[in-house]
Amino acid sequence: MHHDDSHHKSLSDIHESVDVNQGKSKFKKVLSFFGPAYLISVGYMDPGNWATDLAGGSQFGYALIWVLLMSNIMALLLQNLCARLGIVRGKDLAQCNRETYPKRMNFVLYVLAEIAIAACDLAEVLGMAIGLNLLFGIDLIWGVLISFADTFLLLYLQKLGMRKMELFIIGLISMIGMCFMVEMFLAKPDFAEVATGFIPSIPNSAALYIAIGIIGATVMPHNLYLHSALVQTRKIDRNEVSIRKSLKYNFWDSAIALNLAFLVNAAILILAASVFHKNGMHDVAELEDAYHLLGNLLGTEWASKLFAVALILAGQSSTVTGTLAGQIVMEGYLRLRISPTLRRIITRLLAIIPAVLVILISGEGRVGQLLIFSQVILSMQLAFAVIPLIHFVSDKTKMGIFTIKPLTKAFAWLIAAVIAVLNFKLVYDEVTGWIVEANNLLVTVLLILGAVGLLFLLIMTVLIPILRKSKPIELEIHPPFEALHFEDKGSFKKVVIALDFSSSDQKVIQYALQLSHPDTSFVVVHIVESASVKYTGESTDDFESRQDLERLKLYADFLLSKGHQTEYELGYNNRIKSIAEVCEKYQADLLVVGSHGHTGVKDFVFGETVNKLRHAVSVPVFIAQ
Repeated sequence: MHHDDSHHKSLSDIHESVDVNQGKSKFKKVLSFFGPAYLISVGYMDPGNWATDLAGGSQFGYALIWVLLMSNIMALLLQNLCARLGIVRGKDLAQCNRETYPKRMNFVLYVLAEIAIAACDLAEVLGMAIGLNLLFGIDLIWGVLISFADTFLLLYLQKLGMRKMELFIIGLISMIGMCFMVEMFLAKPDFAEVATGFIPSIPNSAALYIAIGIIGATVMPHNLYLHSALVQTRKIDRNEVSIRKSLKYNFWDSAIALNLAFLVNAAILILAASVFHKNGMHDVAELEDAYHLLGNLLGTEWASKLFAVALILAGQSSTVTGTLAGQIVMEGYLRLRISPTLRRIITRLLAIIPAVLVILISGEGRVGQLLIFSQVILSMQLAFAVIPLIHFVSDKTKMGIFTIKPLTKAFAWLIAAVIAVLNFKLVYDEVTGWIVEANNLLVTVLLILGAVGLLFLLIMTVLIPILRKSKPIELEIHPPFEALHFEDKGSFKKVVIALDFSSSDQKVIQYALQLSHPDTSFVVVHIVESASVKYTGESTDDFESRQDLERLKLYADFLLSKGHQTEYELGYNNRIKSIAEVCEKYQADLLVVGSHGHTGVKDFVFGETVNKLRHAVSVPVFIAQ
């Protein structure tokens, strides 16, 4: 089922908005594909990652660099599958889920995706607040509230268009990269030693916990939704050659962007290892500690200032991607399209409210834990995005010649299994920790039920696409045409004509006659809004009312002369309410109103009568324009 109409594409405002065929030179053509993955790579260097990288570096030196590399390779493979899904099927992950899984399950998946996005946003908000706190000494709680304002920066960027947004992000990323280049230069790590970190080893169980944290913080569930939708902002021809080319370029796009993200993460880990681990500080996991220690140990305050700046930049850039992902998830699963502004504000509030509560209730010391908690939540969500993704790209009927190769498939499932098992262990550890801490039967029962429920959901996620192979469901965007029953309604018997005695009246009468049949009867209404009516709120016998009544009679006589039975009525004061009452009283079939010929500003001043009226009456409204 392939439609070209744009009204059911997720992110419809930017769908296919970047044309890749117009660039004359090959270089330009290739460049026009680049961009989506940079928006993705932002999620790979958000403040949440930094906390895990710092912990890993300060505790285990260079030993865990291989985990970063591994999670980067995993990320690359998964993001690539997303790009493939988006390019080949022209649908994003959320839309595909919707047509594969049963309704209730989709709703649960949707809620999980929303939680993941909020958790991610929580990390950005806290990162930004911590950055502001370190640079300018602003209290965390104010930092969190300031982060509400950058919502509006995003909206401005969205107005400028997709390409500009990508450039903005690429700019931020390069600045973050520069900050860490300078940091590396100041820290002077021993690169021969760094190389030893690429040999896989897990020193102890604490290292395993941190390694899981790194993986959880690296591969982000919302990024999978995001990438599958963003690649569709590129307009390509739907033939095999173009698609193959597009897949190739998108692979390079992802490869470059994600390796940049890997370098930033590695830089943080190396920084922590060479500055903290070497100096015997093995438990620096908090961003604040890192900031203060960097300055002291490297002997220059630039080191710590740059760190804070990079933190703010990372928080900023991640907010952009969070909103987009939120829009995709909402449109894909719920088919609910709300304005980006509202969406942004909702996402932000979901993140800000818990942050503010934690700071108010348990003080600023708990913020570090909140960051880690957000990463745990993210890693829990991950399997629920990865497993459906692998199902979709290995589905021969839908993907045709672009189905993934058996080897890729094996790797993908291996990664999914690793992620699922590691995350299950992580969640298990966390939950048992909470149970011990809470020491409360109710909490215990709830946590265990939650964990079991998630496990069950996970198993369903794996099985349903396999069980449903036999009966593919076609996704209908609109209700089927057969379901619409048309009956002959006959003509309009009773038409209410609202007149405002302006130039638009002539049109109103003209259309009313055009819509009428010989046996249609009319009711002409005019609402008196003179000052005295406004004051007393009822019919007054003032000069204006008398004049209006005379005039209304003239209109009624005119309609009578055309052979229609006509009644007339003056309403008082509230235009909307009075017209609605007249419609009710005469049991009208149709209401004809004029549009005043107002422009935007006037509409605002005079109140959007027509719009309010439409909601107030239960009959069709015809607007004469």
